[in-house]
Amino acid sequence: MGVDPLRVRLDEQLHQLRVNAEVALADTDPEGVHQLRVAVRRARAVLRTAGGFDELRAELRWFFGRLGPLRDLDVLLARFRADTAGFSAAELAAFERLLAGLVADREKALRRATKALRGGRYARLLAELAAATPSGGGQEPPDLVAEIAKPHDRLRAEVAAIGPDPTDEQLHELRILGKKLRYVAEMATGGRARALVKATRRFQDVLGEFHDACVAEERLRALVPALAPADLDEAFVAGRLVERERVKQQAMRATWHDVWLKVDSRAGALRQ
Repeated sequence: MGVDPLRVRLDEQLHQLRVNAEVALADTDPEGVHQLRVAVRRARAVLRTAGGFDELRAELRWFFGRLGPLRDLDVLLARFRADTAGFSAAELAAFERLLAGLVADREKALRRATKALRGGRYARLLAELAAATPSGGGQEPPDLVAEIAKPHDRLRAEVAAIGPDPTDEQLHELRILGKKLRYVAEMATGGRARALVKATRRFQDVLGEFHDACVAEERLRALVPALAPADLDEAFVAGRLVERERVKQQAMRATWHDVWLKVDSRAGALRQ
């Protein structure tokens, strides 16, 4: 019997979990947490493709959730800081006061993630991933091209159902479905599979930016009611940031469908 591609893929994600756990614990680069979550998604895609492994997938979901608040706040704070181009010194000072609560929330999220990474439950999760046999210890591995049909058909049906003016929530759901298609495509081989991966990555980027801009606007608006009447500078800064997030949302709304058409075309070519 040849090399089991699912076992190889799972080993790759196990390695990423171990390496990026150290980066996350050091708290020197937010990419550590991001790459941990990517490895979890890819590991879950392997186990979903293999079939079964419900308990192990549930443990991966638990770990993913422990990292979520920290990752979300890292993304928010980074994009807010990137949006301060052209701010005066006074506006930058007001900006830092506006985000003080989010910075404190990030510290709490970091402590929660650190506790999970250093805990026995995570150590057991790694051990179970190392011992898993995705192809059943002797069965033939699945036809990965055939497996692509499932998420592709679901994504295509969802795009058709939402119509020309989807809600924010519908676009977010498309992003999630696109990730599932991408992670299955990454396990396949050949030029057509690589073309599909590239297209789905672009699809994720566009809808991810749209989703992040929506979340950023929502969080900014939630900060304003808590401001004191005298905090006019903070309110003004929040308004400027909201406007910039709105511009990003509009740009991604104008782009996503054309990007989807490329995904659909690449997936169709691979399935022929």
